[in-house]
Amino acid sequence: MPMLDSSPLIDAFGRVHTNLRVSVTDRCNIRCFYCMPHENVQFKPRADLLSFEEMVRFVRIVAALGVNKVRLTGGEPLVRADIEKLVAQLAAVRGIDDIAMTTNGILLEEHAQKLKDAGLRRLNISLDAMSEATFQRIARREGLQRVLYGIAAAQRAGFEKIRLNAVAIKGITEAEIVPLGRFAREHDLELRFIEFMPLDAENQWQSDQVLNGETIRTLLEAEFGLLTPKDRLDPSQPAMDYAFADGVGSVGFINPVSQPFCSDCNRLRITAEGQVRNCLFSTVEWDARALLRGGASDEAIAHLVRDCVKHKKPGHGIDSPEFIKPERAMYQIGG
Repeated sequence: MPMLDSSPLIDAFGRVHTNLRVSVTDRCNIRCFYCMPHENVQFKPRADLLSFEEMVRFVRIVAALGVNKVRLTGGEPLVRADIEKLVAQLAAVRGIDDIAMTTNGILLEEHAQKLKDAGLRRLNISLDAMSEATFQRIARREGLQRVLYGIAAAQRAGFEKIRLNAVAIKGITEAEIVPLGRFAREHDLELRFIEFMPLDAENQWQSDQVLNGETIRTLLEAEFGLLTPKDRLDPSQPAMDYAFADGVGSVGFINPVSQPFCSDCNRLRITAEGQVRNCLFSTVEWDARALLRGGASDEAIAHLVRDCVKHKKPGHGIDSPEFIKPERAMYQIGG
């Protein structure tokens, strides 16, 4: 059997890809307008979604090519049955050093300890608001208190790296910024604000809805004092992190619209139905599921991944007049 070429996944711009986002489902238990339609959502048939075995095989192949970090996304990953079993299987893959998950936290209270025991290392919890009214305006479902219970359960389970992700939307979340900052500081949580991106399912995104990082920083500084930049230990991280003046906690800003960070991107994605993407905003996909289910060799799958990386563009181009919005919304891609 021929040996798998284990040279790194390097694109035409010299970026080395070591970080994989795996969407485990396109289903979700809330309906955030920046991600999903309100009603009549068209989900993929369950048979179209990759099995855990197919996901693990794909991860094993890309781990041999230098990928060492995996993040599980959705939809909402916790609605996928037996998700802890997938975490345990991925934790056993040679070369994978870090497994994380992005979740809306609704089901986290009942899953937190099992996820920790299975080998999950880090959690990103989506929390856009501290008031139920704003939470429901965005999520179009109830659930804030369940998210807060989930955060508490994750801390009890021993997760040391818990990050809150808050999407910033002009005209909606300004009043939530300081309460989110206060909650994160009081509970020793990392906080990151993310600019509203053009991946909403209802195609209503407008650039003037983007609440940029500078505006948020000004609001936080008025309440908590000067924010000072922190050293960027990982050049590929999308956030610029700041420390609060009193040394209690930190806050980060992910500004894909106003300050693109594409030049340091090291991420690949595979959708729940097995389509490999080299960018969140890609308009092209590479069909790994056809190979996984068609008897293809590990080498053939690795070649497909290398071809995907080779065709990665220098940037997503949101700030360009040539930008083309992907046909698929966030929930169909994997956040």
